[in-house]
Amino acid sequence: MLTNARNHVCFTWNFIFDLEVSPLRNIPDVATRHYVFQVLGAMWAVVASVAIGSYTFFAASLIGHSVLIAAAAITVATFTTAATKPNVFMHNSGRRNDGEHE
Repeated sequence: MLTNARNHVCFTWNFIFDLEVSPLRNIPDVATRHYVFQVLGAMWAVVASVAIGSYTFFAASLIGHSVLIAAAAITVATFTTAATKPNVFMHNSGRRNDGEHE
């Protein structure tokens, strides 16, 4: 099992990074082949950086949005309670509620 996995990893590595094994071997000019390989490498470096940055930003964005949604939910709950049970806010306020509005 481990030998199969090791062989698969070695084959995949060689298929991508060995210019004599990869499909880039079909490009006749060695300099052009190397240039294409370097461009692909730079592209993947940028893609990996953007992906990692996005994942990092996603965590901060997720927390920020959660706080924003929580604030909206608390506001709705407060407004709903004020509309339906206004006396809840008078509990331990130190004022007497005679049922009259001033």
